[in-house]
Amino acid sequence: MEYGRRNERSVRNPNCPTIQIQMRWSSRISSLLLAFGLGLAVVPESASAVAQEQPVTSACEAQSVGGPLFITENCNDPELSKPYVDERKPGTLTDEASGVSVSFTYVHGGFSGTKARFSFYFPAAEKYKGRFFQTTYPTIDVEDAAPGCPEIGTSTCSVVFALSSGAYVVSTNNAGGVPTGGTLAAYRTNAAAAKYSRLIALEMYKASTRPRGYIYGASGGAYQTVGSMENTSGVWDGAVPMVFGVPNAIPNFMASQLLALRVLRDKLPQIADAVAPGGSGDPFAGLSAEQRDTLKEVTRLGFPLRGWWQYATLNGGGFWAVEGAVRAIDPSYMEDFWSKPGYEGSEPSVQAARVRQDTTVKNVGEGNELVLGVEPSKDLLNGDLMMKDGPKAGQSVVITGIEGSKVKVVSASGITAGTAVRLDNSWAIALQYYSRHQVPTLHQYGWDQYVKKDGAPLYPQRSVLIGPILNSSSAGSVASGRFHGKMIMAESVLDVSAYPWSADWYRQQAQAALGDLSGSFRLWYMDNADHGPDIAGMSAGVAFEHSAHVADHIVSYFGEVQQALLDLDAWVAKGIPPAESTNYRIDADDQVQLAPEAELRAGIQPVVTLGVGRPSDASSHPTALVKKGTDITFWAKAQTQPSAGTIVKVEWDFEGDGHFTAQPVSIGHESAFKEVHRFVRPGTYFPVVRVTAQRDGDANTPFGLVQNLASMRVTVR
Repeated sequence: MEYGRRNERSVRNPNCPTIQIQMRWSSRISSLLLAFGLGLAVVPESASAVAQEQPVTSACEAQSVGGPLFITENCNDPELSKPYVDERKPGTLTDEASGVSVSFTYVHGGFSGTKARFSFYFPAAEKYKGRFFQTTYPTIDVEDAAPGCPEIGTSTCSVVFALSSGAYVVSTNNAGGVPTGGTLAAYRTNAAAAKYSRLIALEMYKASTRPRGYIYGASGGAYQTVGSMENTSGVWDGAVPMVFGVPNAIPNFMASQLLALRVLRDKLPQIADAVAPGGSGDPFAGLSAEQRDTLKEVTRLGFPLRGWWQYATLNGGGFWAVEGAVRAIDPSYMEDFWSKPGYEGSEPSVQAARVRQDTTVKNVGEGNELVLGVEPSKDLLNGDLMMKDGPKAGQSVVITGIEGSKVKVVSASGITAGTAVRLDNSWAIALQYYSRHQVPTLHQYGWDQYVKKDGAPLYPQRSVLIGPILNSSSAGSVASGRFHGKMIMAESVLDVSAYPWSADWYRQQAQAALGDLSGSFRLWYMDNADHGPDIAGMSAGVAFEHSAHVADHIVSYFGEVQQALLDLDAWVAKGIPPAESTNYRIDADDQVQLAPEAELRAGIQPVVTLGVGRPSDASSHPTALVKKGTDITFWAKAQTQPSAGTIVKVEWDFEGDGHFTAQPVSIGHESAFKEVHRFVRPGTYFPVVRVTAQRDGDANTPFGLVQNLASMRVTVR
């Protein structure tokens, strides 16, 4: 079987705009100073100091009528033309996870006449390597680094990594965040801050060399990152968008997950077991016709089948936060769904799921929790709780969690014990089918199942497409593939929120727009990685919240992103190309299938297999039947590409309880590892081996650690 990127060609684009940014920076300093209306001595000690206004001679312009403002390194954003600094002081931060501490010079400021604010973190001169890293997320509305991790927006760990790598940090508040910040929130505040940071860096380091800059972000931050690279030139030299979604992803990917959770609820345990190591491989066995059709539909839209391991805690992610936008933009959809022909609301099984129930609030707990007079149906998840009396009579809030008679709502403000309420999931059920009525005009092949052979849609279509509107509000424009600079896109094969084929779709758009991508683009897929950037995110509610034994299923993609940023800089500064794009194929159900061997797979992730008995069994036997009390020999095989680094750590969890024990290893590119374990109780176990690789073979660094894992099924009698 051939594993190749879909329709990928290997040609170089000689017209890549990034060539321009290799020109000598010293000849451009004066024009940039004019564009910002200030001189190099721009960092005031006074908290009230503001840069003086001067005439602007080169204003940034849109590339098309009504299009987004296009920002270059030499033009001036007319709304962000008055930068100021109101604070400058020394600081320190410690990343608790790694124990690494950094010292820096903190510079804070903003842009007069706007809500746009920035924070810069500069390392000491002897550690500075002429570059900056900037991470972003659209709803972040604070410019300072958040404590701890995960890396959604600037955080302590992102600052510690950047400064430890000789890069300064640029961070902004997105002018108040999307949607408050309007057009300034998508990329313009980030761009203005990035440009201004270079002037501060030149002054601080007494340098004349233009600092190289890189932007990165996950999920909605990937929208922003891509939009930043498509709507600017010369502002950033490269970018790492992480877990990117196609323009039509929101709200449809979330809604499809909720559809599957409702229709397949009783069958999800057996579906997860079928696709787990050593399972039957047939997740459709034993399903009703409706269940089979639903699983096939959601799978073809892109939900990764192996992602159902976490079925018990899936809830549509942040669907509650975006469904309001659908209601506002397409307010007649719910009524049409339940009353007009062609919609699913007339089907008996869908009507049976509709709930409209009156009850009262018995008690109001902490964390927006309400105790109701009835035990609501699970189908009310993401439904409405409408107040029938009290100060907020007639208003409703979304139900985000259900446990017995307790429900969590977005806000319990104004709700008291005794409040009469109505529970209604009419909108929630209708939106679960929304993807069928949102076939995008810009071809996105997960929606091919919703059209006939002649291209006509199978279902009634709404007059407006919500996805591109939300994409544009976060990114400034709908993703087109026409980016400027260099890009390494990091995507996760088990992403249950931004379905994995999205990255392949963007690669195709970029290839169509730019031609040869070999000198400007890489796509690295991470197997056994999900939407959350790190398994540590489970404690912050960012991903895998309440999921049991997450580490037995998912690895972090932090290390991959850190290495991608360093590789981007080597690509820009020294012309050293990064590891080749991952070899993969998109199957008939729009599932991403990776090449099985490391030398074929490429990318930078190690490839791991696990078995019992003999080393050769590590790739051929995902199951074993053993007797309790018997010593069992497990063999793991791990491989990395030489360009991806070497194996520095091997860990085992035989009982599948999420607790790993490290095994001493000899650093290398390919190794077999043996461990002996004895199971003392009968049952079914899923032993896991986790392997970590590091580019420089440094087993002690906390940075650039790229992981993968393998599991198998062991039945103990």
